[in-house]
Amino acid sequence: MPETITAPGTGTGTEASGQDSLTPLYHVVLIDDNDHTYDYVIEMLQKIFIFTVQQAFRHAEEVDARGRTVLVTCELPQAEFARDQIQMYGPDWRLPRSKGSMSAIVEPAA
Repeated sequence: MPETITAPGTGTGTEASGQDSLTPLYHVVLIDDNDHTYDYVIEMLQKIFIFTVQQAFRHAEEVDARGRTVLVTCELPQAEFARDQIQMYGPDWRLPRSKGSMSAIVEPAA
């Protein structure tokens, strides 16, 4: 089940009015590549999303096996913030061929 994330300073959303059910939600999807190790994925997810080692490992396995994994589902500003954090994380120092961060996309939650 995807986690939820709140960008710093945006609150939890619990103080919002009854219109919460009308707010569209978005998935933050991590995209697989061959230029990052499991250790990189686990480390990145723990730092950015504060996942446990077990949660991060499950996402690393899923992105490796399926080519993608839904990390969180949240409102658009938080989803874009999370995507940007992934894309700014940097290369995997463990692999010389790793030249940059992993890719992530934001897509509407169905």
